[in-house]
Amino acid sequence: MTGIQYITQETLEQMKTELQRLRAVERPAASRAIAEAREKGDLKENAEYDAAKELQGLLEAKIAVLEGQIASARVIDESTVDTSKVSILTKVRVINLNTKKEMTYKIVSEKEADLKAGKISITSPIGKGLLGKKVGETAEVQAPAGIIKFTIEDISI
Repeated sequence: MTGIQYITQETLEQMKTELQRLRAVERPAASRAIAEAREKGDLKENAEYDAAKELQGLLEAKIAVLEGQIASARVIDESTVDTSKVSILTKVRVINLNTKKEMTYKIVSEKEADLKAGKISITSPIGKGLLGKKVGETAEVQAPAGIIKFTIEDISI
């Protein structure tokens, strides 16, 4: 189904909480909506019933995806991360050679990416471009706006 996703313990806990909420709250609510619609008569012409069944199908698909993600998740212990080169869970301070601006990114899984918080996905163009680089090296990243060059200034946790 999905490949292995490397995530933090915190993200795994958030995923498990969401799955529990979907199973314990959303699933019973969907079943009640179907039962209520069924009580209203002829199912052939009952749009409410069709909508409730469709909603239940979407919910079950969401639950299945989340279960798959949890099953394929591997928790990374930050204390074992190698900071000699850019890898998942490292914080990378870079200088954008095009703009001369200094930026800091934390390399995370797709599930944890949040650009506003400075967390970029390991599968993003910048994440892929920085991966494996060491302090002092230059990474060339193919972005929609063209090639961006970054010099790696520092790597930490």
